[in-house]
Amino acid sequence: MNAKKLIKLLYPPVWLIALLTPLCAAALVFIFLKSYEEHPLAYSAYVLSFYTLCVIVIRCIKTLPKHYKSAKQKVYSNPLGGRFMTDMPFRTHVTLYGSLGVNLLYAAVNIISGVLYKSAWFYILAFYYTILAVMRFLLLRFVNRTGIGQNRFRELRRSRLCGYILLTLNLFLSGAVLMILYQNKGYEYHGVLIYIMAAYTFWITAMAIKNLIKYRKLGSPVMSMAKIISMAAALVSVLSLETAMLSEFGAELSDDHRWIFIALTGAGVSVIVVTMSIYSIVKTSKEIKYIMENEAYGE
Repeated sequence: MNAKKLIKLLYPPVWLIALLTPLCAAALVFIFLKSYEEHPLAYSAYVLSFYTLCVIVIRCIKTLPKHYKSAKQKVYSNPLGGRFMTDMPFRTHVTLYGSLGVNLLYAAVNIISGVLYKSAWFYILAFYYTILAVMRFLLLRFVNRTGIGQNRFRELRRSRLCGYILLTLNLFLSGAVLMILYQNKGYEYHGVLIYIMAAYTFWITAMAIKNLIKYRKLGSPVMSMAKIISMAAALVSVLSLETAMLSEFGAELSDDHRWIFIALTGAGVSVIVVTMSIYSIVKTSKEIKYIMENEAYGE
């Protein structure tokens, strides 16, 4: 195959890509829903889907950097967009609204699932996300009334309060893990949905880790606590994804192996949440004590 034919194969017309993408997606959904994974025609769909994916990735690699640079310049040139990108307290304020809405949505979905499937597992998760939403509401209310960096003492106290709530909330997380282990509860994502949820979970977890480190360096207790809450929510998503993946792909695993995987992940999630909570409580308490002692001595 000469270079011109290869280029033509890797860079087909845009209309062809636009046609192949929904066709391949529909074919894969049909194959997974009807359990035709081993059908001879399914392999043709796999090859065509792989080719389409490769072409889309190549197109994205070639065009996205230019569009990203252009979009970034437009965002920074806009007064509101520029402030969102450069003003960390303002960005925290805005993202608190969005994350509060997401937590409430998660809580509502789990309540509905609990009613439909008559499972206490979903009610426990609904309560978990509701309390995360309450903590975000407390931080948001503080930011609206006082602002970030305006009153260090009150900011420390609000952060410590959320730390105590998060520490207590770990009891409900432990209950959810026990239900997974002993009552075989968990999420189930079928077909392409499980890959979408996996990508989403990995993305929010990576962003949570990045922001936890980034905002901790800024020294704001409220901003740090907001990112700790995001990390706690992401870890629960990891645990939920694991149950779904074991349900979808772990048919050959024994119950003992499944139990070990979930127990280790659940224990890891609990340890991380408890560690973050205790660290936040101890750090803020020391600074609160220091401020109160200085005020007592008139310093």
